Amino acid sequence: MFKTKDFNYKETIILIFIAYAFSVLVRMLWVSWAGEMASFFWNNQLMINTNDGYFFGAASEYLLNHSHASNPRVDIAIKSYPGMVYMTYFLAKYTPFSLDTVMLYMPAFISSLVVIPIVLTAKLIKLPWVGFFAALLGSIGWSYYNRTMTGYYDTDMFSVFLQFTILYFFLYTIYHKEDRNVLWLAFSLLIYPLFYPQGLSLVYAMFVIWAGYQLIFQKREKNSYFFIIVASISLWVLPVWIKIIIIAGIFILLEQIKTKLDNKKLFFISLGALFVFFVFGDMFALIWGKIAGYTERGVEEEGLHFFQVIQTVREAGKISWETVANRIIGHPILFALSLVGYILLVIKHRPFILALPLIGVGVFAHWAGLRFTVYAVPVAAFSLIYFFYLVSEKIENQKFSFVLFSFLSLTALYPNISHIMDYKVPTVFNSEEVKVLNQLNNKASSKDYTIAWWDYGYPIWYYADTSTLIDGAKHNEDNFIISKILTTDSQMQAANLSRLAVETYVDSNYSIVANTIFQEKDPNALLEELKDPDFRLPPATRDIYLYLPERMLNIFPTVAMFSNLDLVTGRQYPQPFFYMTHYFQDKGTVLDLGNGIMLDKATSTLRLGNRQVPLKRFVTVGYNKAGKLEKNIQNISEDGPLTLIYMPTYGAFLLLDEKMYQSLYIQLFVLENYDSNLFEPVILTPYAKVYKLKR
Repeated sequence: MFKTKDFNYKETIILIFIAYAFSVLVRMLWVSWAGEMASFFWNNQLMINTNDGYFFGAASEYLLNHSHASNPRVDIAIKSYPGMVYMTYFLAKYTPFSLDTVMLYMPAFISSLVVIPIVLTAKLIKLPWVGFFAALLGSIGWSYYNRTMTGYYDTDMFSVFLQFTILYFFLYTIYHKEDRNVLWLAFSLLIYPLFYPQGLSLVYAMFVIWAGYQLIFQKREKNSYFFIIVASISLWVLPVWIKIIIIAGIFILLEQIKTKLDNKKLFFISLGALFVFFVFGDMFALIWGKIAGYTERGVEEEGLHFFQVIQTVREAGKISWETVANRIIGHPILFALSLVGYILLVIKHRPFILALPLIGVGVFAHWAGLRFTVYAVPVAAFSLIYFFYLVSEKIENQKFSFVLFSFLSLTALYPNISHIMDYKVPTVFNSEEVKVLNQLNNKASSKDYTIAWWDYGYPIWYYADTSTLIDGAKHNEDNFIISKILTTDSQMQAANLSRLAVETYVDSNYSIVANTIFQEKDPNALLEELKDPDFRLPPATRDIYLYLPERMLNIFPTVAMFSNLDLVTGRQYPQPFFYMTHYFQDKGTVLDLGNGIMLDKATSTLRLGNRQVPLKRFVTVGYNKAGKLEKNIQNISEDGPLTLIYMPTYGAFLLLDEKMYQSLYIQLFVLENYDSNLFEPVILTPYAKVYKLKR
């Protein structure tokens, strides 16, 4: 009977190999598509498709050739994610593959390893075919694929794989009580923080349920207490090498005296180990911090009132139940069946209650955002396939039963593979944008700084070898500084603030700039003083560059939000008007800009819904055949509140108010109107422009 027959390890390895090959091959679909795009290549290698990958890439490059030595943030990647960085380093150093190649393909080959614990988990309950089909589904589930596809070089490739491995070892110690089994669990608990420390809250939750399960249901077995002692030590907040010494010593000691200790003594010893874990660990603070960080949104309420970045991050916003279902398992019906399957799985195989935190955090994604769905994918896949197994089990004819089971399981793959076929994400930058950063690398010193929005921080590190004030992980109060530089209508203020911010950052041992410069001075008064050409700046110790990419046009209103408020009161200023469209129609007398916005070409009057306003100016700006910018500015009405900019090079129109029109970004990038006493153009292309600060 296929339903109850267990496989030997040779047969199990064959199932794992097939599932692994399937997972990797599916991830090569993106490579076959992206490989046709010449703009996705740099140095004859496809580039990665996630910004954060350049954070780890820069750290790995530092280990390989000591690049980015002046960047104060690179060392953080090595200390916070040593497993990720050093694995990349070793692969790039001791294999024939370049660092760029390793970064591209690591996610596909590492994340696909999740099939191993999925298949082995099913082997615990003697349902190998459940494990096999669950591995197929769990390895390519919508959300898991998105965050582990080829090119998605990030710690996500380890997060779910290692979490499910830990779940497997938790379950393994319940089903198999041999002493040595706890060492496998301890090892997985020890290495997990080296690869994905932010996932410890889920590991802690599984550990608490696991310990409680053994104290309630397996309290008669001495090994239960033995296991709790060793596992809790693995989670103490101590350096790894110290925990290894303690675990080795405790394991050897307990092996010697375990027979002399009764369950009562072992019980109290295990409680002591748990006490140390609960009291001196950071479990509660970590879990609460995760919840608060993704549920609290708005402007800071204490001290200066900075705008919080979390509310602008798409993956941290509330999502619909349909989106939750799709991202976890591919379809709402499949998600509902997986929840039923999980309940039935726990009823029949009680130890699987340990997976509750993983499936629970997937449900929590409804409130906390997209990123949380990924943790539930393998558990949901396992539960869904188990449900299909229970359905097929009702059929007496074994062959037909297996055919039905296989058909249902393979059908569940369809919406996920369909999603993968349509999921054509581009690389982070195209080759022309990287060319700009490479040119900057040739002009700048590694100790120099580049002023840019945080989305572009890591790629700037990697390709330009300069430092930044904000980046993908450091987007705190200093977002205000960069936003103010990019949106101010005073180029003098932008120049002075850039120099003050960078020199303060370096001189203060890389403290948060905004908190430092506003510590003893009213923010509004200081910002006004920065408009003065005679403002006393700290001595210049390095060059500073402004990086202004074309792609920032898409997020410029969001960038502006971070400085569009009074830091003292928290009061939001009126939101500036900024509208960009690639979808427009010339209807003869009227230019239709979409969304109910029309321009009467005869009267130069804008119709905004039911409102009619005169146009202040009409600007045409584009590049000639020689690659030089040409612009034509027609002043129409002094009373007009809005300017219309036509950019034929990009096939786009910009409609914006005077605040946005006069902003540094629009003036320097779109129009190349710069104060030559303050800024020197270094690189000017349609894709990105770089200016050097002259103060």
